Amino acid sequence: MNAPSPTVSAHASGLSYVSPAPDSPWSTYLSQIDRVLPYLGSLARWAETLRRPKRSLIVDVPIEMDDGTVRHFEGYRVQHNLSRGPGKGGVRYHPDVTLEEVMALSAWMTIKNAAVNLPFGGAKGGIRVDPKKLSLKELEKLTRRYTSEIGIVIGPQQDIPAPDMNTNAQIMAWMMDTYSANAGATVTGVVTGKPVHLGGSLGRVKATGRGVFVTGREAARRIGLELNGARVAIQGFGNVGSAAAELFAGAGAKIVAVQDHTGTMANPNGLEMGALIGSARLHGGVGEFRGGERIDDEAFWETDCDILVPAALEGQVTAKRARRLKAKMLLEGANGPTLPEADDVLAERGVLVVPDVICNAGGVTVSYFEWVQDFSSFFWTEDEINLRLDKIMVDALKKIWDTADRHRVTLRTATFAVACERILTARQERGLYP
Repeated sequence: MNAPSPTVSAHASGLSYVSPAPDSPWSTYLSQIDRVLPYLGSLARWAETLRRPKRSLIVDVPIEMDDGTVRHFEGYRVQHNLSRGPGKGGVRYHPDVTLEEVMALSAWMTIKNAAVNLPFGGAKGGIRVDPKKLSLKELEKLTRRYTSEIGIVIGPQQDIPAPDMNTNAQIMAWMMDTYSANAGATVTGVVTGKPVHLGGSLGRVKATGRGVFVTGREAARRIGLELNGARVAIQGFGNVGSAAAELFAGAGAKIVAVQDHTGTMANPNGLEMGALIGSARLHGGVGEFRGGERIDDEAFWETDCDILVPAALEGQVTAKRARRLKAKMLLEGANGPTLPEADDVLAERGVLVVPDVICNAGGVTVSYFEWVQDFSSFFWTEDEINLRLDKIMVDALKKIWDTADRHRVTLRTATFAVACERILTARQERGLYP
């Protein structure tokens, strides 16, 4: 069984500059580390390195707005652990981004990269901004100034940003161009998730959702759940949720409920994916879709389904909601969507949780492919990329499942055990300098 989940205090975090609340992302991450310690053996000696980001950069991002005023935005880039290679992780634009959240996201990237055995450490970035309130020109200025400010810590061999919440291929193109202008040469490998004609990779946009589907397909096979006819509910309908929905529908599953910031739509007979995706693109969300019944947002958590996919924000699956879920399996498309107490409730109820650090690792896996392709200037077909992605995800999940069976722990603890062993072995073999 899992070790009990302790309450994390500011003192227990070991860091003077963060005071995590009990349900904060950083507290959730620290609790997950505490649970894996009994399975690390002699490597536990190095575990404190997992609780401390290697480098946290806070930057001021001033830009001139379209009306001539100057506004300042707060930006971050955190490199959690670089023992296994350069940092890798996205950049999010959101008004509620904090240093603590970015720390947690960078730490989960460390675990995620190691879980699928990519030669990266974990990093993450963000700006406290509502990008919907900026013009395209202001957004470009913000991106370029932020890139200049964090340019001292990023690079194709140092730390490689990628898209995350509210960022996309265009923003990556601006970041790549800004870094390249300062470097005096075109450096395509400084970011991933770029437009294809600027060194981006085919298959990158839908890679995270594809990874959710692949891990869900393998998990369903292991528990004897037939995907053809299975009922799926999805929270979040951006790149991850919509791509996963398409793939599950293509395998014969019925998407019975979808929720995003515009509302919750349900249809027990299945929502028609083509029409739903078209409506979501047209209206900026699923709330205006006419092919289903609009239900209360909280009722989403009681949807009669076989598979639930939280693919929105962290901290969505609380213990209270976990007690109401009717799903047999939960696939974490988002980062940190399930609180530790909810993990315990789901384990007691026999609900299988495929954790974020393996379930949504498809995005960073294809980002790795893009990075490799940029270095070699040789690009693969989308079929080649999808086959390679499928193999890496299936092999990684098999090792994790074997570890879970051997230790009789949840898939989350098993994923952390596999990943932390790789990270701390690298830390031990590299040693301390000086």
